[in-house]
Amino acid sequence: MSLRHAQIVLASTAIVLAAILSQVMVPKRLMARTAASPSLEEIIPRQFGTWRFVPEISPIKPIDTDAYFQPDERAAKVYSQEAARGYSDGQGNIVMLLVAYGPVQNYRLKAHRPEICYTANGFRVSGKTATTLQIGPGESPINVARLIAERESRLEPITYWMRVGNDISNGVIDNQLSRLKYGLNGIIPDGALIRISTIGLSEDAAFRLQDQFIRDLLRAIPAQELKFFVGAS
Repeated sequence: MSLRHAQIVLASTAIVLAAILSQVMVPKRLMARTAASPSLEEIIPRQFGTWRFVPEISPIKPIDTDAYFQPDERAAKVYSQEAARGYSDGQGNIVMLLVAYGPVQNYRLKAHRPEICYTANGFRVSGKTATTLQIGPGESPINVARLIAERESRLEPITYWMRVGNDISNGVIDNQLSRLKYGLNGIIPDGALIRISTIGLSEDAAFRLQDQFIRDLLRAIPAQELKFFVGAS
């Protein structure tokens, strides 16, 4: 058996095991009750550094479908809060920001990765890579994912990360394992999606601009709210 084949088998086994255990050991306690979510509209500044809010910009938003609801009951949607904004750096460059919060992250309700949302909106998605972003000296780097979304002449490089509980989990397996970890302790974690994208720049230039925007944004977030965005190590 090749190494690649072994990795696929191991990953598949982990997902199946997580799904089985999620049914056997159903968590009951919501993390969101003990870690109340902040108001995104209030804590995300509309102006910081060289960045200014641009009201006419509308980022791609997560798709709401019936599949996103708990069956057999009147349940909440995946996301209880969304903040979707555009920002200008004063030099003609626009960055789009989407922050979406979900108080329940389990096997029926969970944040959807941008690959899914953009594909549902008619984009071709490719080139997903994982990297780390250093925010500042002495600070822990953030694990982020990058990808490219294309539709007709629109090229949209994207950087994003997903918080599940206190973890940053950007992949399918990571998400499964994070939910399993909390589930084994009887906890249903909350979660957040933070997504940054640009249009009209080359990939390299777009990602450099996005990195700067992320650093500036996180520095502008009140210290007591930072854990909401980046989790806890």
